[in-house]
Amino acid sequence: MADDINYNSMVEKALLEVVRESLRYAAEHGLPSDQHFYITFKTRFPGVTIPKHLSKRYQDEMTIVLQHQFWDIKVETTYFSVDLSFNHKRETLTIPFDALTAFADPSVQFGLQFTSIMPGANEEITSADDHVDDATNRPDDAGNDETKPVEKQGEVIALDAFRKK
Repeated sequence: MADDINYNSMVEKALLEVVRESLRYAAEHGLPSDQHFYITFKTRFPGVTIPKHLSKRYQDEMTIVLQHQFWDIKVETTYFSVDLSFNHKRETLTIPFDALTAFADPSVQFGLQFTSIMPGANEEITSADDHVDDATNRPDDAGNDETKPVEKQGEVIALDAFRKK
C-alpha cells in the first residue's frame, strides 16, 4: 500500500506560498497603509545568514519586523533576503522559507504558524516563547540624515501577544 497523503505538509507548503507572494508584493510595491510583517524564524536553521551579533543574541529564534525600515527584498524559491538596520548599520539577512515558524500582519489580523524541522533532527521545533525578554532590541535607521524626515524605528519582538490562547 502507498504512503498516506500528507495533507499537513501540503497545506504548509501552500501557506508558505502566501508568505512568498506577500514578500514579492512588498518588494515590488512596498507595503500599503499600516500593513507590516512579523516574520519569525529559526536562527540556526541551515541556510540562515544573519550578522554575528544577532546570532549571539538570538540563539534559537528571532522575529523581524518589515514595516518602515527595510530594503532590497529578494524572493527566491527556497529563501528570501532583506536588508534591515541594526545599530545604525544596514545588514542583509537571508532566511530559507523552511526556517520560518510564524508570519503575521497584525494590521489586518492575519497570522500563520509553521512547523520548522531542523534537517537531521527527529523532534519538531516550535514557538517564539524563548525570546520574550529580547523584545526591546530596536533596529535603527541607517539611512537617516538631517534633511530627511525621521522614520519610525523597527523592532524585533516576540509574537506571543498576537497568539490566540
